[in-house]
Order: sequence, then C-alpha cells, then structure tokens
Amino acid sequence: MPFKEINIFRRHGRQYVPDLRGVELPAIFRGRPVISRDITPLEAEMVQKLCPVDAIATSPCSINLGKCVFCRECEFALPGKIRFTNDYKIAANSREELVIKAGADQPLRLDPDRVRGEIRSLFKHALKLRQVSAGGDNSAEMELNAAGNVNFDMGRFGIEFVASPRHADGVVITGPISGSMADALQICYDAIPTPKIVILAGTDALSGGIFAGSQALDRNFLSKYHVDLFVPGNPPHPLTFINGVLDLIGHK
Repeated sequence: MPFKEINIFRRHGRQYVPDLRGVELPAIFRGRPVISRDITPLEAEMVQKLCPVDAIATSPCSINLGKCVFCRECEFALPGKIRFTNDYKIAANSREELVIKAGADQPLRLDPDRVRGEIRSLFKHALKLRQVSAGGDNSAEMELNAAGNVNFDMGRFGIEFVASPRHADGVVITGPISGSMADALQICYDAIPTPKIVILAGTDALSGGIFAGSQALDRNFLSKYHVDLFVPGNPPHPLTFINGVLDLIGHK
C-alpha cells in the first residue's frame, strides 16, 4: 500500500478551488489600488517621483495598472491615501480602463461593447491558447502554468494552452517583447487560424514594465493588431487571468 502518498494527501487537504469566481484572497495580496479622493497635489507629485515605472500621474492622481509593478512604494509613503486591495479581478479590454483615478473604488469590469462578437459566439465553451514568452523572466509564465494545475484547473471551462499555434484560437503574450522574439511572435500569430484572440498577461507585456524604452525591445507587434484582453500583475495571479478570460468569452 502507498501509505506515504496517502499521508501526503491527507496533510495537504483539499487544494481544489471549487469557485474561481468568488474565492477571496488574503489581505496581503496586492490587487486593485484605491486612491483617496482627498490626496493633495503635493502628495501625488511625491509618489509620482517614487514610482519606478512612471505608473502614477497627477492632476488628477491616478495609477496605471498597465505600468504598475505593484511594489507598493506609493502605499508605504502614503498609507492613509493609497492602499492596494485584495481584489484580483483587474483584467480589462481597454487600456483606459486600467487607469485607477483618485476617489474611484469600484471593481473593474470588461466593456461588453468592446468584445468582438465572434469571440463569444465561437469560444464560449472551448478556448485553446498558445502562450509566447517574448523575453519574459518566467514569473508570468509560471503563474499561467499554475492556472491549469489542480488548484485552479481552468481546463474545467474548456480553456487550455496548446503546443502549436495551428491548434490555437489565440495567443497569450508574456514578457516585454524583446527584439530577438519579435519575429517568432509574428510567426506564431500568423499560424493561428482566424479569428485570432490576442491577450497580454503581466506588466512587462502590457507596457514593457521596468524595461520600457529599452533599445532591446521591439513592440511594433502591438501597434499592428487589436488586443482583446489586458491582464495586469507583476506577475498576474492565476485568478486574475482566469476571470479575465471567462469575462472575455462570456462565461457566467
């Protein structure tokens, strides 16, 4: 009898997450930020200078989740004015929706009018994705791998990563898109049958992150094609990715 394995299972307990829509993460998780309405221009300017990726703007004060690396330096500097909640549902389908302004404290939601009709008509019950690490550091890639493990099991919704772009419905891009990966990304995209879904996962993919402006990057791909889903995070949590994709395909 495999007593050792049985004891391991007993100690681990039940790891399967039954409700990926309603699970609550610990308070320590860094999710959607909230900026106090009464933050002053001087305070906003101070935290703007602290931000390592220029994610904070002034007049009005705002945090761009497409650039934010969730380091919390702004929260540490102004604990009464800026806080990061444990809300992991922060995916959006436009860059404008990723900008969190002072006084705003509502959840992020995908704009249904921006979702292409063919996405929900074709992929609501099954979606195959090809993941491309375009110069990534393997953090976002590991979280996407975790999205399919026994804990999160996004495959229960028919969402899976596949090995070949010819078997995929879309591409998930991680990493800042280095020059050495630009051609490979294009080749992968071209091999995916139409209609093609494009998802950016992680701060590096969304904006370049700490590498933004580097001569080693070639982000021209993003200026040529429509991006269907932006998934913030550094790296993005599996629940952020899964819930974003479920909202995109219209799964209730």
